[in-house]
Amino acid sequence: MGFDEMDVDTIWMDGEFVDWDEAQIHVLTHGLHYGTGVFEGARCYDTEQGPAIFRWEEHLDRLFQSAKPYEMDIDFSKEELTEATIELIQRQELPSCYIRPLAFYGYNSLGVSPSDCPTKTAIAVWPWGAYLGEDALENGIEVMVSSWRKHASSQIPTNAKTTGLYVNSMLAGEEARRNGYAEAIVLNKEGDVAEGPGENIFLVRDGELYTPGLSESILDGITRDTVITLAEDLGYTVHDNVSISRGELNTADELFFTGSAAEVTPIRKVDNVVIGNGSRGPITEEIQSKFFEVVERRTDEYDEWFHYV
Repeated sequence: MGFDEMDVDTIWMDGEFVDWDEAQIHVLTHGLHYGTGVFEGARCYDTEQGPAIFRWEEHLDRLFQSAKPYEMDIDFSKEELTEATIELIQRQELPSCYIRPLAFYGYNSLGVSPSDCPTKTAIAVWPWGAYLGEDALENGIEVMVSSWRKHASSQIPTNAKTTGLYVNSMLAGEEARRNGYAEAIVLNKEGDVAEGPGENIFLVRDGELYTPGLSESILDGITRDTVITLAEDLGYTVHDNVSISRGELNTADELFFTGSAAEVTPIRKVDNVVIGNGSRGPITEEIQSKFFEVVERRTDEYDEWFHYV
């Protein structure tokens, strides 16, 4: 569904609520030319207690942390961004939505140095269902290992959610889709598993969970952290600082992606190799069920993770 088909009409920009079609920037904006922006993706869920933003404080913390390597000063406090986001959701009467905060170097000069450019900030919200499709949550997806490698943390800060870095994700994802797959898996420069274009990855083997560590050039995913907590609370052993070889993907009992957009999405095939029994595995299903029980607030557990609108 394109934005024109959605019932959204307002974006917050630099302290003001503006009409969706009027939320514009200059063509010589620094961030447009050099990818000098940072962003977040969070979800607001429709719950019995009303709309609730999932782990909002952690998303805001990561936004500000992402800005640090680029010496980008966001001109609004976390409290101001929270107030703006809540009002934006309320104005558009959205019981559930995806939330996209963005900060970027704006228009002033076009040298590579952004020192003379102002920092611009915007927030948009819109309805967004399952990122990889509703069917994917139950039946899983088919993925391929991309020929594109993930950049290393010695080259670009991989712990920052930077706009320009997602060119790498776009290339990997589009390569997969051109070849008939739903999504890609990206290896790091050593040839070990890093993550998906917009997701972290988990492997299940012999009843235990494994996920690449931060040293593997991955983003420190908030949903990744959520799943680690939920899995451990369910009694599973989680190895969250390991290297996973490409070959281990094929011999896994189960695989699944995690992410704010992807939530918990099973993987049923990698490069046409069937994973496990070729469908959502039992451990993936248990963790996925627990995840949705939590985010839909069908349990009182983990209430500290929610910011109610």
